[in-house]
Amino acid sequence: MTTRTLLLMPGDGIGPEAMAEVEKLIALMNETVGAGFTIERGLVGGAALDAHGTPVSEGDMALALAADAVLFGAVGGPKWDKVAYEKRPEAGLLRLRKDLELFANLRPAICYPALADASSLKRELVDGLDILILRELTGGVYFGEPKEIRDLGNGQKRGIDTQIYDTFEIERIARAAFELARTRRGKVTSMEKRNVMKTGVLWNEVVTAVHADYPDVTLEHMLADAGGMQLVRAPKQFDVILTDNLFGDMLSDIAAMLTGSLGMLPSASLGRPDDTTGRRRALYEPVHGSAPDIAGRGIANPIAMIASFAMCLRYSFGLTAEADALEATIAEVLDAGIRTADIVVPGIEPVTTGTMGDAIAERFRARLTA
Repeated sequence: MTTRTLLLMPGDGIGPEAMAEVEKLIALMNETVGAGFTIERGLVGGAALDAHGTPVSEGDMALALAADAVLFGAVGGPKWDKVAYEKRPEAGLLRLRKDLELFANLRPAICYPALADASSLKRELVDGLDILILRELTGGVYFGEPKEIRDLGNGQKRGIDTQIYDTFEIERIARAAFELARTRRGKVTSMEKRNVMKTGVLWNEVVTAVHADYPDVTLEHMLADAGGMQLVRAPKQFDVILTDNLFGDMLSDIAAMLTGSLGMLPSASLGRPDDTTGRRRALYEPVHGSAPDIAGRGIANPIAMIASFAMCLRYSFGLTAEADALEATIAEVLDAGIRTADIVVPGIEPVTTGTMGDAIAERFRARLTA
């Protein structure tokens, strides 16, 4: 039997509650279809700080490097607001992305028909929305050096963050975008700020050059600020949006809210396939944060975490039919009117995190054993 190793790193806040619902599905797949998942567990973020004094330990980093895929929950909370910058909970996630060389972040923005009225936009603008934002994840301003605060004297300080991109970093994320577009509607919109940033000029040049190898895919260029405007004006014009680390962070959150709730959206962070084994390191996580204000109350929406597991089935293990079945199950549960508090509508009583997870597991079992 095939053995598939998953490292679960639930993190902080509502992360453990959402991850518990994924564990139900992992056990279900092992039982019904012999999926062969083996679970390892690790700490990250504030939980790792409390246990090890660091946002991710060397031992847990070793587990992440050895795993076939990492499932990540969320990090952070008021408890750790005053820790040193380099030890902040988010540093654990940044190290995972960097050490695993996860350069491609896939953030789908999908509006389920049952939730179209939950969007802040009119139904006709978002009903049927299906965008994939591809964000470069290991370069740019989040990792560029120097990154510091300098004391200039006389009570003045200077904050410095450096935006850097090399040709190879842009080439590999551009190729990923064009290849993904080939599996979708065949259109890539590249967003940068070439009008004011030299990295934007290089980004535009390199993406245009790579496009020559993909004549079957349509490419358009758009300034990132204009892209943000267009996302809230006419979002269905987009298919795959390609952008850098900083703008991808912002644009993907804008796109997330088009769907009605951050609690609905998954993401995948992928590395380059190994030249020998073909194995691709990957981390899957919900878009929402740790939501410490509702942690421990059993009201968090686990769908983004569950949908992240569906992406894991698809991209790390090639279990396409099972991924399709799980995504269809999520839509079926929503169509049945089952809602957590963040997506509830008048006349429906919200369910708990566990009840939502159970409803998805029950219907997923039926699809797997049909």
